[in-house]
Formats: sequence, structure tokens, C-alpha cells
Amino acid sequence: MRANRLREKLDAGLPTLGTHILSCWPTLVELIGSAGGHYDYVEFTAEYGPFTMHDLDNLGRAMEVAGIGGMIKIEQGEYTHQAMRAIGSGFQSVLFADLRTVEDAKACVAAARAETPGNRRGIGLTGVGMRRDVGVVREGGSPAYVKALDDVVVAIMVEKRECVEDLDNILAVPGIDMVQFGGSDYSMSIGHVGRRGSPEVKAAERKTIETCLKLGIHPRIEISEPAEAEPYIEMGVKHFCIGWDVRILHNFWNSRGATMQKLLGTEPAETKAAADGYR
Repeated sequence: MRANRLREKLDAGLPTLGTHILSCWPTLVELIGSAGGHYDYVEFTAEYGPFTMHDLDNLGRAMEVAGIGGMIKIEQGEYTHQAMRAIGSGFQSVLFADLRTVEDAKACVAAARAETPGNRRGIGLTGVGMRRDVGVVREGGSPAYVKALDDVVVAIMVEKRECVEDLDNILAVPGIDMVQFGGSDYSMSIGHVGRRGSPEVKAAERKTIETCLKLGIHPRIEISEPAEAEPYIEMGVKHFCIGWDVRILHNFWNSRGATMQKLLGTEPAETKAAADGYR
């Protein structure tokens, strides 16, 4: 069974750094892995893009080639199926979105753990599978397999009003390792649509971080630029996930396209579209 790099760092109290991809092209994982060894894992944000079970296997292979960990972000309603299949493909951490209740939290933990007593981090629903993580036939049902499931990093999104209101009880569920606050969803859930920087949203974010630190759970922050990390580091946060492939590409195309249009002395298409009333 492959060592779980993210688990090892969390247990050692060391900082971690990841990055996001929405594309399921495995070569991106290899490029991230070869980027100076700066990244501990790549988060495949499966909640937002199309993919197949074959894509999960191919991403798992790329993670092994690149020597990097893998996290998958799973949407509500797909916790058990997608978690089991992603872990079986080689992902070693799972980020569950849209939690609202204690029962949701228990379902997330159970989706990642082995169905056997004695687990350190919560009993689960996962049985023996002939998948990539066990070499198909080599480690299925072995003690090493059960330990690998026990080591899967379970992360949850705190992004709904109900979740923030019952945060202490939800985070008391055994087996939750990491928490990510979602300002956009939270602002929507309290009726402040598009105002993720409002005082109410920032207060909920601070509450989430402080509660995690108090309970010994690892808060993680999503950022676009390194400078955004500084206030969180001052709060005691050690875990960050920086950048999204789609945003990186969009920003490049937008800025470089505008520069080239200026050099060519032509009107940017976006400006013309705005003038024509298409925005």
C-alpha cells in the first residue's frame, strides 16, 4: 500500500500545500508533481466537472507517477459511492461538500473507513474491493488495506448556515481530520448572495477556524495568491490549497489577450461586446 503523504504530515503537525484541478487530464497531475516538490497533494474538484470512473483510475496512476497525494471533492448525495471509488482508484483524501448535520458528518467518515471494529478514526461502510489501491488482487482485505482506509484524510466543507450553527457537535464526530470554510456557499445560505466578504461571513469563517484549532482539527484555507495566506498564518493555520487550473488559464488568457490587443492597436473583443450590450 502506498504511503499517505498528507496523513503523515498532518500527524506530524507539519504544514501542507495543495492545488486544485477541475480537468481530469492526468498530465496536469504529473506537471504539479514535478513543480519543485512544492505540493503535497492535488485536489481534483470533481464536484464541478465531468469525469468517469476511468478518469479516476488514470488520475490515481498519475499521482503515483508524480509522487504526489490526491484529494477528491465530492458533492452532496454522492458521498459513499464516489468516495469508495476514488479511494479505490488511489486517492488518499476526500473533501465532502455541503454538510448540514451531525448525521451528514457521520456519513462522510463512514464512506472512507473500513467496516470493521477497532478503527482509530471511526467505523465505516467500506468493504473489500478489487481496485487499484490494493493492486486489484494483492492487498484486498489485508491488515494493510484496513490501515490505509484508516489513514484516509477526511475533510469537510463548512459552508451551510445549519453547519455553522451546530459546528461544535458536527466537529465532535470522530474521524474528521480537516475543515475548509466555504464563504460563497455560506453567504448564499444566509441570504447574503455574492457577499462572501461581509462581516457576517468573515465572522463565521473565524468561528470555524478557531473551533477547529480548539478541537485539534486542521483548518485549511483556499487562496489564489500567497499574500492571502498571511492573516491566516497569524491565526495558526498551517494548511492551504492555492490556485485552480481553470482560474489560472482564464486569468492568463484575459491578461495576455488584452496586452496583445493593445500591441496590435485593436479593440478588445470583451470591450466591444460590452458596448454592444452583450454583457
